[in-house]
Amino acid sequence: MPQKVAVLGLDCAEPSLVFEQFRPNLPVLSGLMSSGMWGRLRSCDPPITCPAWMVMMTGTSPGELGIYGFRNRTDHSYSGLGLATSTWVKHETVWDVLSRNNRDCITYGVPLTFPPKPLRGNQVGCFLTPGQDSNYTYPAALKNELTAATGEYVPDVRDFRTNDKVSLLKRVFEMTDSHATQVKWLLKNKPWEFFMMVEMGTDRIHHGFWKYFDKEHPRYEFNKDLANCMPEYYRHVDNALGRILEDIPDDAWVAVVSDHGIKRMVGGIAFNEWLIQQGYLVLKSRPDKATPIGKCDVDWSKTKAWGDGGYYGRLFLNIKGREPQGVIAPENVEAFKQELTAKILAITDDKGAPIHSQVLRPENIYEKVNGVAPDLIVYFGGLYWRSMGSVGGPNPQIHTFENDSGPDDANHAEEGIFILSTKARMKAGLRGPGERKGLHIRSVAKTVLKLQGVEPPAGMGGTAFDISGLV
Repeated sequence: MPQKVAVLGLDCAEPSLVFEQFRPNLPVLSGLMSSGMWGRLRSCDPPITCPAWMVMMTGTSPGELGIYGFRNRTDHSYSGLGLATSTWVKHETVWDVLSRNNRDCITYGVPLTFPPKPLRGNQVGCFLTPGQDSNYTYPAALKNELTAATGEYVPDVRDFRTNDKVSLLKRVFEMTDSHATQVKWLLKNKPWEFFMMVEMGTDRIHHGFWKYFDKEHPRYEFNKDLANCMPEYYRHVDNALGRILEDIPDDAWVAVVSDHGIKRMVGGIAFNEWLIQQGYLVLKSRPDKATPIGKCDVDWSKTKAWGDGGYYGRLFLNIKGREPQGVIAPENVEAFKQELTAKILAITDDKGAPIHSQVLRPENIYEKVNGVAPDLIVYFGGLYWRSMGSVGGPNPQIHTFENDSGPDDANHAEEGIFILSTKARMKAGLRGPGERKGLHIRSVAKTVLKLQGVEPPAGMGGTAFDISGLV
């Protein structure tokens, strides 16, 4: 009988905190590290929750998935933006493969599992669950069973982009406790060989409270009620993981993973305002307040490019024969991409200093490019700067220090965490092989299947991690 595998996901968990700064006060995570293997896990490009968890659980790339963020163009019109859901995921996940191989699975809160899909086992949808009235479990009867036993499912922190930080902090802690209670019930009451959960609280605490923790943050603020919330929350999560581990057998493999890390957000680059300044984006009329580009009156007959906001920048070209009112001739696209790239790389901070941005091309970083990908992917200032997509207002600036979608202190970083051990190793005081370098998010799926003794499907990317020293 193969060993069980439990994957404990902490969205956005930051390696410098888990592996270094907070480690002395995280007995559960530190114990797994000491007795096992661990290392920084290179995320996908872009390092965003959607698609990163599905990259991890399918072994594919965002290009193969055709998912480049939460919002994606669904066609080459100017308004075809769709929100990614589980229905967009066409590749087999780890639990799909294991279900085919007669392994019972439980998944809880894994991003892009709403709406839930059939599997051999039980599934509770993710933070994209719109509310209690939706069908967020498989089988459907699990919803009432779980609610009766443990209370209502809390898919995400309500209003996490708020200035009411004290109330937000309380909701983050309460959500994490609620998730731990429900997960323990599932582990006790449902059969499983594979279990996976993802806790969103780590992401929400970072975005909501980073400026109260990071003294190098340009808007660092001392607040006696919030000064210690970051280490306190990590201790709280560590304790919650300890409670969950009580219901996981000693010989089960336990992997703790995150999809990406976190870093301070220095500011934002108003991508579309910059494109307007450069003459690449033309509006028929300017809105008098900040407005998403999708709601602006764009003169497409004179527009060459437009951008989308978020933790990274997505740039789309208005190409003749592809977009309805395309203006760039196909034979001029390559030269225009080079021109744009050079100008983007030359964007400085508000004081004129270089910020060292990156411009990536989907066709260069993915083996396949499915769906409607951005023409260029931009990491402003090494992801210390966010991309702001909105335009308008009385005094438009290229550099902005307020987020256009609500208060947010942090941006995503390219590396998350990976830890693998067993409770048996921890209890026996065994020393593991320790830190491993070069771990990549695409290899997690094959590693889990290897631990379960199941062949990965043809075409699954990544290479299973070397677990010598643990077996």
